[in-house]
Amino acid sequence: MADNIRIALMSRRALLASAATALAISSGLSALLLDVGALADDASSSKIERTKWFEEELTKLLAGAAPTEGKIKLELPEIAENGNFVPVTITVESPMTADDYVKTIYLLSTSNPVARVATFHLSPINGLARVQSRMRLAKTQDVVALAQMSNGTMEIATVLVKVTIGGCGS
Repeated sequence: MADNIRIALMSRRALLASAATALAISSGLSALLLDVGALADDASSSKIERTKWFEEELTKLLAGAAPTEGKIKLELPEIAENGNFVPVTITVESPMTADDYVKTIYLLSTSNPVARVATFHLSPINGLARVQSRMRLAKTQDVVALAQMSNGTMEIATVLVKVTIGGCGS
């Protein structure tokens, strides 16, 4: 059995050459993988798909009004590990008096098969314009909250949510 074992001896020069080659290959591969990952991240963050259903729903809800930003706080996780259960909290700055209150809050997704995820109707009796729920997200996309105020104006807020496992069938 000892006759089948062979030990190859390498010179110091051959060992250093092999190590240098392995290092060059691994660093080149690492750089290539980092470049591909950066390109994928750039592509996903700069080109979020907005379906025709979302565009149609947004146009219908706005009815020609120009929404403003700044009064809605839209809280969602930056990364949703499971698109089936994504917690969402929407808070709108409003005194919630009889003369000035939030009438309706709409929750929209830009890439789900159905754009309008939820509609919440409020009145001054609520005291606070805040709703909490969970939603499903099919893939990485923007989530949009619209608030229709009692004076007819519209408020808007948008948050990008990266989804690792989708929650809706397309």
